Amino acid sequence: MKEQSIIVYSQPGCPPCSFVKELLSSQSLSFIEKDIKKDPAARKELIEKYKAMSTPVVLIGDQVLYSSDIGKLLEVIESSKKKDTY
Repeated sequence: MKEQSIIVYSQPGCPPCSFVKELLSSQSLSFIEKDIKKDPAARKELIEKYKAMSTPVVLIGDQVLYSSDIGKLLEVIESSKKKDTY
């Protein structure tokens, strides 16, 4: 199965952002981090395209998971691990 691209919008001093990045790393999942404090274009994209004012926001393929969707993130990770075993 082709690995889906993962993008994490984050910012310094954000405990949920750190948790999400550590979780993805612990599952050996590579991701692109977009720091909205250092990258004004990423901040603009987060607000305009995803209508989000807080982080983390995680894009996995065509799924958008907001900071309140941590449980959903775990489901997506588990689902992708199961697909990889077939």
